[in-house]
This record gives sequence, C-alpha cells and structure tokens, in this order.
Amino acid sequence: MRVISPQTQAVIKRFRASRRGYFAAWVFLALVGLSLVAELFISNRALCVYYDGHLHFPTYGVELPGQTFGLPYNFETNYRDLQALFKKEATGNWVILPLVPYSPYESVTLKGEYPPSPPDILKRHFLGTDTTGRDIFARLVFGFRTIIGAALLYTLGIYTIGVLIGSLMGYYGGWVDLCMQRLIEIWSNMPFLYVVIIITSIIKPTIGLLLTILILFSWTGMTYYFRSATYREKSRDYVAAARIIGAGTLRILILHILPNTIATLVTFFPFTLAGAITALTALDFLGFGLPPPTPSWGEIIRQGTGALSAPWIVCSAAGALVGILTLTTLIGEALREACDPKAWVTYE
Repeated sequence: MRVISPQTQAVIKRFRASRRGYFAAWVFLALVGLSLVAELFISNRALCVYYDGHLHFPTYGVELPGQTFGLPYNFETNYRDLQALFKKEATGNWVILPLVPYSPYESVTLKGEYPPSPPDILKRHFLGTDTTGRDIFARLVFGFRTIIGAALLYTLGIYTIGVLIGSLMGYYGGWVDLCMQRLIEIWSNMPFLYVVIIITSIIKPTIGLLLTILILFSWTGMTYYFRSATYREKSRDYVAAARIIGAGTLRILILHILPNTIATLVTFFPFTLAGAITALTALDFLGFGLPPPTPSWGEIIRQGTGALSAPWIVCSAAGALVGILTLTTLIGEALREACDPKAWVTYE
C-alpha cells in the first residue's frame, strides 16, 4: 500500500493553511460538481411526474410524448403546462419541476412580451432572458460545464505535449535541444487568430476542432518550463545513480525526473486552466467559437454588448467569468506558495 510521502503531506498542509486558496478550491470543485448534475435543477423536463398511479422520471430518461399524460399531441411534453393542468384539474396527479424549469436552448416569451426580459423571481428567470428569450442562468450553468470540460482537456493536451518535448530537450540537450528550439520559434510565429478565422470559415467549428487548434498553438510555453526543470534535475546525483544501475532514458524521465518536477505541473495547472477559459470565451465573443445555439459565455457577453439597454445580460456573464478566474487565480497562488521550496526550505 502506497503511503503519501512526507514532502507531499507537507505541501498539502501548507496548501490548507492558505485559507483563501483552500476555500476557493472547495468552491470551484463544488461548482464543477453541481454543473455535472445541472439537469436536476435546470431543465424544462420534470424531475418526477405522478400520473394515474404511475411515477415517471423524465430528466435523464427517454423523451415522453404528451399522449403519455393524456395530452392531444405526440411530441415531447411541456411539463410547465402539464403542472398547471394538473393543479387545475385537482385529480391527484402532480409534477415536480426543477428550480429553473427552462432549457438553455429554449426561447420562452409570453404573449405581449418582447425579449430580453429582466430578472423575475416569480417566473424563475433569476438572471433574466437574452435577446432571443432564453434563460441566462441556464445558459451560464451549461456554458460553464462546456467550458470547464474543454479547459481540462486543453490543459491535459498542453501538459502531454509540453512535458514530452520539454523533457526530451532538457535531458538530451545538444543538437536535439537546439533543433527543437528553432522549430518552436518558427511555430510560435504562426498567426493564431488568422488560422482560426480561415479554418472556421471553411469548416463548421466544433469543440474538438477549437481545442485542437488551441493546443497546437499553446504548447510551446509549457515546453520551456519543463526543459529548464529537466535540465536542472538531470545533473542530480539520483539521475547518475539510475544510469549506473542500467536504467533507460524512459525510466529515468518517468520514474525519477518527472516526480521531482511535479511542483511545476501542479503550480501551472490553475493558470493554464484560466488561460483556456479566457481563450475559449474570447473566441466565442469574436464569433469564431462554438456554433449557435450552444451555451457559451462569450456569446452571452457579445449579446450584452449589443443590447446595453439590458445590462443584466453582460453583467451576468462578465460576473461569472470574473468569479471563476478569481477562484482559479487564488488556487494557483496557494499552490505556488505551497510548492515553492525557497519559501519553506532552510539551508544551514
């Protein structure tokens, strides 16, 4: 059974001692967890329907047509209308709706109303609606789930490429290091935004395509960090000892050098995540991101800047973006302080 090393325990203890970063980490994890089950509190599907002695759970189930509940149509049931009908009939049937009974893709406008509509607690539009009548709170939550998932995949891709190439550059040095540096410099001069514009004008943008483009143009910075870390660690005595006992290059890099550069991985993780969130939001704001009607923070901000008479639109999305970036920054600072050897090691 593997036991956490004393050094790792010390890092965890120091991270927990940073109240702001520790609290921010729990808040961030709670938000991510809630977004994964967002359908339980934001959905136009009912949580539970009791009809003629039978219970139905439509949220994560199959689409139930109106005929299932005695309605005169065979497309998906409108559960808000069904709830009102059951209350009016008072026959013992009932419907339990989520806290926000709207879909992020659904335009909801009443007769005589024109979107956007301001926040209304009675109608459960807690942040109002956008210019097409869609609930902003629903789009923010589902957009958060999309952008966090994409940011995690982006970070994984950056770390995979950056760690691999950077470690090889730092370990071998010489002509390998020199050639890779020149190639990275050439690749870094490629105009990222122009490439995005050209590709998205030819191919319909998808989350996979955008992530691929972002990763291909963003891995170079992480490479230099791991090049330096590997170059420093390969001169240590434990690497020389591993060579003497016959350990191969791959074994030395994975089992010896990489664990000793884990502080770099951990420290840059929140900041890389924040950079991905900012980049994806900016692309959506410029119109080169995900195609409509995909929930997106950048698309909401773009709507808000075009409809300044409805300040709740831009304020909601901008506030959510600032809040998430603040949380990731606090977590990153706490991790950096916890992993910084200069702040916690005393030389005698």
